[in-house]
Amino acid sequence: MIKIGYKIYEYNYCVYVKSLNDDSFIFSVTYMDDILIVVKSISDVNKLTTLLSREFNMKDLDDAKKILGMKIYRGRTTRRLWLS
Repeated sequence: MIKIGYKIYEYNYCVYVKSLNDDSFIFSVTYMDDILIVVKSISDVNKLTTLLSREFNMKDLDDAKKILGMKIYRGRTTRRLWLS
């Protein structure tokens, strides 16, 4: 991740962050062999997964519904996420 311009988030070493051109951020959260990508645009997700798949054998499990025992709820119209 560091090679492709990401920085380790100072408060959690499993989180990588990169600033994007539109003043937004892309977060990659790694836990064991799982990666959760959080970003405003699906095209940015696709770019990152393409780069990572060149280095690692990966499969896309589609939209995350749960992580670390927490349910993920999406408000697509409001563009917000909630964890429960």
